[in-house]
Amino acid sequence: MTSGNIAVFDHDAERVVDLVTEFHRLFGIDVAGSADIQRQVHAGLKNKQPGQPDVEALQKIKGLIRWSEARAAAVKVGCDEKDLHFLDLPFYRTGTIAKRPVGEEDVRIIRDLLLEVKPDIAFVAGDLADPHGTHRVCADAVFRAIAQLQNEGLPVPDVLLYRGAWQEYALDEIEIAVPLSPSDIELKRKAIFMHESQKDEALFPGSDPREFWERAEDRNTGTADGYNQLGLPEFFALEAFTRWDGQQI
Repeated sequence: MTSGNIAVFDHDAERVVDLVTEFHRLFGIDVAGSADIQRQVHAGLKNKQPGQPDVEALQKIKGLIRWSEARAAAVKVGCDEKDLHFLDLPFYRTGTIAKRPVGEEDVRIIRDLLLEVKPDIAFVAGDLADPHGTHRVCADAVFRAIAQLQNEGLPVPDVLLYRGAWQEYALDEIEIAVPLSPSDIELKRKAIFMHESQKDEALFPGSDPREFWERAEDRNTGTADGYNQLGLPEFFALEAFTRWDGQQI
């Protein structure tokens, strides 16, 4: 839904621009143009002050890093590339932690996608503990788009909310629990590993010292353990969902 570019370390972006510049030099591909972008990035990093947005070239490179990681993760779990949609919503494009409020253009982009794909179910991140609130803002944008379709009498998908790195739903809130086998968990971990810029040390991890893959696995196995303690069927891990009730989260 967003580029995610503010959550990439400068050194990761610098490494990529240096690699691509050298790649182009090695194969004789627009060497001058690549060298110019490299100079812009290096100068931007050298002159950047705390809290100042990255230069445009650096913002694009960081967004490209997150795009490539999200694409790789989706392919890892079996998604077809033709079914991937990267929306790059405008509200996020400030280059800083502070974002613009969701606007009509953001809602229109999501509405158009829903009309194009016509999904039966929309899975929406319901992480209220996301340190910068981006997940909540994205969820609200989806809800506004669905509300528009409802008001026009058009079909809308059922909405299932899930949580990821920061918290889990309480057992009494969970409406759907999907069993995950050890091999499912392993595949999920490998998909998370595709997000290399967020692994080992993420730029905005929150207060939890665990890596994202550890949080995900602990959450899934912890939910299953909670069900087991209630005397329900025993599973290795569970992915939990709750239905959107038509209200803001």
